[in-house]
Amino acid sequence: MLQQPTLQKLEAMRLHGMAQALREMASNETASELSFEDRLALLVDRQFTWRQNEALQARLRRAKLRANASVEDIDYRAARGLDKTLLRSLTADSAWVERHENIFVCGPTGVGKSYLACALAQKACRDGYSAYYTRAAALFRDLALARADGSLRSLLVRLSKVDVLVVDDWAMTPLAETEARDFWEICEDRCQTRSLLLTSQMPVAKWHQQIGDSTVAEGILDRIVHRAHRIELRGESMRKNPPKPER
Repeated sequence: MLQQPTLQKLEAMRLHGMAQALREMASNETASELSFEDRLALLVDRQFTWRQNEALQARLRRAKLRANASVEDIDYRAARGLDKTLLRSLTADSAWVERHENIFVCGPTGVGKSYLACALAQKACRDGYSAYYTRAAALFRDLALARADGSLRSLLVRLSKVDVLVVDDWAMTPLAETEARDFWEICEDRCQTRSLLLTSQMPVAKWHQQIGDSTVAEGILDRIVHRAHRIELRGESMRKNPPKPER
């Protein structure tokens, strides 16, 4: 007979998945036919799954992704130059994160750069990696505030520990000297140890000009370009001409 104190102890130990499985077994007549080992295995499996789901939800909360995006919902019907083979290779198991590679998503406004970046980051979270999304303007504002209150190094350390740092709307406007140097610090901390996912309306060839200082620009690009996958999008804004539903 199911004992309420056992359930209370399981809940107190945060073994919520196991507690739920035990409740279900109590109401399932066929469960009593299982051996002790089989019932224990079911309880452990349920707790393991619960822990995995909780960890994923925590990673997604910390990622602060802009869009509720997933790679399964990427629209390949719009004529925007998406390389399905490349995307499938990147999203199969997020091995690009394990290899500390970068991804650049470039193209005009409205072609789905942000959604694609968030979908790739969400898949990385599902595969066990951490991610964090920010717009370039917000990132530089946070860095400036951190410099003002003396917490800049602490912020840079936190960013360096994120497996996938997503910077949206990168290089839309020329960078100030402090912005360029702060971004160089970010790239230096992440070089060959973490992944960077940038979206930009500017083609990669123009990033050097947008960064400004030649020495800093070369330092940044040298650290991020050589280990990067490029996704070049084109076409009209999808907001203007949304794709028709599939039949």
